[in-house]
Amino acid sequence: MKPIFTSFYLGVVLCCVCFSAHATSSHQLMRPMSSDASFEQEMIESMSKMDQDMAAAPMTGDPNHDFSAMMIPHHQGAIDMAKTFLLHGQDAALRRLAQEIIVTQQQEIQVMRLRLAALQSPAATAPHDKKQEGSASIPVSERDRVYTGDQTSNTVSVINPASNKLLGVIRLGDPVPGALSPLYRGQLLVHGMGFSPDHRTIAVVSIGSNSIMFIDTATNKIKGVVYIGRSPHEAFFTPNGKELWAVVRGEDYVSVIDPVKMKEIRRVQTANGPGMVLFRPDGRYAFVPSSFTPELDVVDMQSYKVIARVPQASPFSPNLAASRDGNEVWFTLKDSGKTQVMSAQPPFSILATLDTGPITNHVTLVENANGKFAYVTVGGENAVKVYRRGERPELISTISTGDLPHGIWGSGDGTRVYVGLENQDAVIAIDTLTNKILATIPIGQQPQALVYVPEAVPTGDGTSNLVPLADAGKAAHLTLIAPEGSGFSAHATVSVNSIGSLDLLQMAVSGLKPGQMYRLSLVTDRTAPYGKKEELAMFKTNLAGAQVVQTVGPFRQVLTSESENAAEATQQRFLLVTPAESDAAELIQKAP
Repeated sequence: MKPIFTSFYLGVVLCCVCFSAHATSSHQLMRPMSSDASFEQEMIESMSKMDQDMAAAPMTGDPNHDFSAMMIPHHQGAIDMAKTFLLHGQDAALRRLAQEIIVTQQQEIQVMRLRLAALQSPAATAPHDKKQEGSASIPVSERDRVYTGDQTSNTVSVINPASNKLLGVIRLGDPVPGALSPLYRGQLLVHGMGFSPDHRTIAVVSIGSNSIMFIDTATNKIKGVVYIGRSPHEAFFTPNGKELWAVVRGEDYVSVIDPVKMKEIRRVQTANGPGMVLFRPDGRYAFVPSSFTPELDVVDMQSYKVIARVPQASPFSPNLAASRDGNEVWFTLKDSGKTQVMSAQPPFSILATLDTGPITNHVTLVENANGKFAYVTVGGENAVKVYRRGERPELISTISTGDLPHGIWGSGDGTRVYVGLENQDAVIAIDTLTNKILATIPIGQQPQALVYVPEAVPTGDGTSNLVPLADAGKAAHLTLIAPEGSGFSAHATVSVNSIGSLDLLQMAVSGLKPGQMYRLSLVTDRTAPYGKKEELAMFKTNLAGAQVVQTVGPFRQVLTSESENAAEATQQRFLLVTPAESDAAELIQKAP
């Protein structure tokens, strides 16, 4: 008898040859060698059954279990085809080979069945469960890190969650207007974040420079950069860490990147404007909602093909989260202020649609001693909403956060979530057992995506290659309210960030009429008729009556009276929002 692995490879060869013959219809070329049509039919049926049984094998994410579960039906297919050959084939050498395949692969099946049984015993599953839970079993420590992509300062802020202190920033580029130079070589509009399964690499997406930067978590050193298609948005590593998938929102595909060779190796076609990608923990499916098309695509990760197209309640989905047990996917809808819950199992049905609120941004799923929860950032209400997960998700808490909450991620043990405040240039830490805010941490300008990476720094203090905030910390934060007695309920938060000699003004407004045009103006008086008006921007509200508006100019001094010169202080201006075709004030800048 030959060694087991020799027989194993022979079985694989036989299966592959049969599969290739069937898949390409080249079996027709074999007919001159055999006129036995029943042989061909029996081989095709055996192969079809093997394919179905392999596809139905339960995947857990544990390579020990999944290898055995997949290979048992694979080996059985080889045995069935070898038996069929013995009924029809006459070649002596091939008959001996078929007999050997039957004997050796039956032995290997028995070995794998015994290993599956052993793996399912309590003693064997304990280490596996810990691995499956991954970061969920890791308590908060000095080795953990929280990272944010800071869109205006083009930095990555690095936080130590044990102390809730900013350690510094990784500078990936320059602020505007320097970043608009034709000779500029840095990154622009730093935005998306993802990390590898071993927690040793973060991937940072920059929308304006169409790039993915790979950064070592222990040293904060840039390992390399990959340039892909127009306006990528978010990226994440596959569960096995062998690929990074990045959604190219300005086009209609996901870029699949080899993180070792640092190059794109394939593209997965999706609906126009893919907004985010995450994976079922067992690596079977990828979930890709769209920011332009009311459709979430489910991608088979073996074939790289879309196998299901799930309707979204509205077109603009920026973010999603997948449960650790592989049962649920939650995705947000920024334009309509909703969050939808979808089954992560075929046929991928929508389980619930929640009215979470205007400018619904990101979602993270948390499990702790209190149960299973979803935390959703709602920018238009300056809040995080907490839902108890289950057959009917239940809102159990609304946590006031600060200005325009955006990115969110849970700690390794599920006892905290961290939230980026886009219009406050800060991150807050929330205790998930009490839903109380533990700390507010100043960071870079306008944080977007946020990730929590347990055990990111195995040794040392992890501060190498970090720099202070410097100009990235120069900002003003304002509030707009409805005029007294107007009866309006709209409100807005504003951040004014220094970008060199100019400032970037960003307003997040909600409570206006949906789908209407409005004007943002600079005025000389806070009371009607508001004095001289200077138009800054026109904007149209979304389906939820909300919008995020940006404009550039020398705003910070005139809006905040920072100058000590009395003459200059009299030149203070105020922000005003009116309907496009009217001078009736909907919002006016609140007095300090």
